[in-house]
Amino acid sequence: MTTAVRCAGSPRSAQGTFDELGTPLREVTFVVVDLETTGGSPHSSAITEVGAVKVRGGEIVGEFQTLVNPGEHIPPFIAVLTGITDAMVARSPRIDTVLPAFLEFARGGVLVAHNAPFDVGFLKAAVAATGHAWPAFLVIDTARLARRALTRDDAPDCRLATLARVFHASTRPCHRALDDARATVDVLHGLIERVGNLGVHSLEELATFSSRVTPAQRRKRHLAEALPHAPGVYLFKDARGRVLYVGKSTDLRTRVRSYFTATEMRTRMAEMVALAEEVVPVTCATALEAEVRELRLIAEHKPRYNRRSRFPEKAVWIKLTREVFPRLSTVRRVRDDGATYLGPFGSARAAERAAAAVHEAFRLRQCTRPLSVNRVRPACALAGIGRCGAPCEGAETPQEYALHVAAVRRAMLEDPRPLVAAVRGRITRLSTMHRYEEAAAHRDRMLAFVRGAARLQRLAAVSGCAQIVAAHAGPDGGWDLAVVRHGRLAAAGRAPPGVPPRPYVDALLATAQAVIPGPGPLPAAHAEETECVLRWMEQPGTRLVDIDGQWASPVRGAGGLLGWAAAAYDGRTALTVLDDRRRLHPLHQPAR
Repeated sequence: MTTAVRCAGSPRSAQGTFDELGTPLREVTFVVVDLETTGGSPHSSAITEVGAVKVRGGEIVGEFQTLVNPGEHIPPFIAVLTGITDAMVARSPRIDTVLPAFLEFARGGVLVAHNAPFDVGFLKAAVAATGHAWPAFLVIDTARLARRALTRDDAPDCRLATLARVFHASTRPCHRALDDARATVDVLHGLIERVGNLGVHSLEELATFSSRVTPAQRRKRHLAEALPHAPGVYLFKDARGRVLYVGKSTDLRTRVRSYFTATEMRTRMAEMVALAEEVVPVTCATALEAEVRELRLIAEHKPRYNRRSRFPEKAVWIKLTREVFPRLSTVRRVRDDGATYLGPFGSARAAERAAAAVHEAFRLRQCTRPLSVNRVRPACALAGIGRCGAPCEGAETPQEYALHVAAVRRAMLEDPRPLVAAVRGRITRLSTMHRYEEAAAHRDRMLAFVRGAARLQRLAAVSGCAQIVAAHAGPDGGWDLAVVRHGRLAAAGRAPPGVPPRPYVDALLATAQAVIPGPGPLPAAHAEETECVLRWMEQPGTRLVDIDGQWASPVRGAGGLLGWAAAAYDGRTALTVLDDRRRLHPLHQPAR
């Protein structure tokens, strides 16, 4: 085995500064690696050489180099490029022998490579093929870092040979693993010096560096200093105390720090950070609590730089009115009026499509005027084409019309298959007549109804339970606890590992918010909050501790059609629209 390992003395220590956040770069052990291979794909090629340099605090700590027998013929052009031939690797160890030694050499370090996806891709493929476990390495790509830190005036391109010349590397890259790794070390040090002038002094800042972060943003790094490494919600505020932006994270300090030094590319976020003068943290017991608190705070403050969840009260519902001759109505508020509601929908257009699907399948009146059995009115054109039973002129009694209403209510709350079958029949007839655009419109209406009904049935099942107590197993052996009342998160907590969780559950129940349900299928929370709770309860590892009510969805409900609806939607989006006809230049212009 032609392996060479050289170790140097321990690095010099230095005192950190208050300006630095995270792990100072001088305390980081970098393992700069380079591979030579028989080709460009880890699925069809193999490694022929591994070279690595371990460096810390600017000093080389150790080196690793070995040829690898790839178990296959080295193509001639690869042999010419690298100088590695079949004869050179014939007696070299296989990758299953080299890999454990390299992983031990790199243990505890940060992997660095030039065009890291290539080298790391081969290493991960080798780890998977030999049955080893891939360590959770943080990876730094010097090519990617150079593209962000350098301009065209600094370097015409970001190839390793070019950067080695720019930073006056002591080793010239020559497509041999160890020499290329040594050159990459000098390139890494040059890049660290370059970005250090931009305020990047920690590993976390280097890993997420973006040259688009302005110096003004970097100067506000102190806003993240007092934040804890804990899950929670953060609020950016301006000089007048107004909330500019609300976000959540499993690590408040790391997330907020990224706004000042990281890859935050959104223009509006740079504008927001420029206005921010304070970051207020709200520490949460669990990630679920952080997600729910974020939604509530966005709805409360409506920050100008948040784009979603700002106006949950503007959700759109379809209402099956409670009248002698009920009809469908689009509303934005659920009332305690005995009506049946479908939704909420994300837009009025989606609600209109779903209502149109109901009208396609059932003979429900579409007029908006109030009707009475004692006053006869002339029927509209819909009665003439069989789309309405004309209760306005007395053609249907309230009892006969109630059969249509009951069918619509069943489709909304229990079984949408009659509606789907009716609309699909119409789609088939239109397609047979080559009226494809009309068929597509009916399809979109049907999909809108199925999605709305599935959402309603799913949310109403949880909101109908007076109380649900659930626990999710954490990675450390503890339990994340939640008390949900009528679909609203009433309390959240955590039971530490190694102790019985029941006392923590009892304490949580004693301090949980009292929830008084209101009208409608979502009596205590907005749809987004209940959906967050549902996703958490449905994930693997969650257990129900106690339930007051029945958490169940209809057997023939719309949820069973979601897979089919998704396939239909994917089929629609898979269509390729013809390019702009202005690009289709004629081959011949007839003479005028």
